[in-house]
Amino acid sequence: MTSLQNEIEALPDNFRARLARYHFDQDRLLSLTAGLAEGDASNRVTEDVTVPASGDVTALPEPGSSEEQELSALGRQAMSQGQVGLVVMAGGMATRMGGVVKALVEVTDSIRFLDIRLQEAKLCGANYGKALPLFIMTSAATDDGIREALRESEAPDTVQCFSQELSLRVTPTGSLFCNADGTPSEHAPGHGDLPDALRRSGLLDSFIRDGGKYLLMTNLDNLGATIDEVVVGFHIRHGQALSCEVVDKLSSDRGGIPVRRGGRAEVLEEFRLPEGFDANSVPVFNTNTFLVNATALQDLNVSWSFFQVTKTVDDRSAVQFERLVGELTSFLDTRFLLVPRTGKRSRFLPVKSFEELQSTRHHILDLCRSRGLLP
Repeated sequence: MTSLQNEIEALPDNFRARLARYHFDQDRLLSLTAGLAEGDASNRVTEDVTVPASGDVTALPEPGSSEEQELSALGRQAMSQGQVGLVVMAGGMATRMGGVVKALVEVTDSIRFLDIRLQEAKLCGANYGKALPLFIMTSAATDDGIREALRESEAPDTVQCFSQELSLRVTPTGSLFCNADGTPSEHAPGHGDLPDALRRSGLLDSFIRDGGKYLLMTNLDNLGATIDEVVVGFHIRHGQALSCEVVDKLSSDRGGIPVRRGGRAEVLEEFRLPEGFDANSVPVFNTNTFLVNATALQDLNVSWSFFQVTKTVDDRSAVQFERLVGELTSFLDTRFLLVPRTGKRSRFLPVKSFEELQSTRHHILDLCRSRGLLP
């Protein structure tokens, strides 16, 4: 038995019960910690990586064009038949907002991010005559607060929560990392939990049994990424399992880079790119918004990559292991959809801090009003 294993098994029963409630995987943490000596180098891919091929990225058609009308009709039919659902990732604590539950942050006048997503689901139901299933991925840090907010809002049964996993941080030498108060330091292991957590909850099976076919997955705070007939139609028409929304890349963007690896279109996080590959040579950037065939998620049986990430906690270095939902592109055939970054058609308006919310609030409110999400 390793030292880390001894430390975990010596934790108080109430804390171990909390870990079990959120599906802590002790064996996986022990295995990942055993590979700590490899360091960040283990995150990088070794295969040949190139910029996306010309046919990998398709631009959203211009408003009023015949192509837009064709895709809109496809999407509208799917929506009216109840084939589309929305999954929002709401497990994050807004560390740059003082550690609050971001879903419950007010965008304006007592209207929170969560309220706007609830209005989106309500509006879709009214427009298409079919309730839009809204599945909210919470975490140990956000689950209680979001569930309470849903009860207070009297959200319908078509709005459901499911929780991602909980894990523990370790020291750079592989021991259990504890906070300054002596408690084990816990964390959610990334939005790559979504496929497994959604399956485990039973919500995915129910969605498919009820006739659901397509799921839009996005961050709760990206209010630009709403259900859109044209985007749904694009996904249906190209026929592959996964669509990944991308935008024109800015030099300041950090995150997922759409590339070709081993002959297939994928998203690789910048820290995974081979040494010497210039991320700015790729003109587009991943928005972390995906449309996926529900049965492809249901059938997914893969070994996910977990990435070693060093964090500063209580002025000390801690290591945590994360998986990222963009790795779905490594497992499912993918097409990239280039969507607007600015203007009323923007589909990429992430908010990471109060300062960012303040600077983009006017644009967010205009966009939400234009889509009927705010009065």
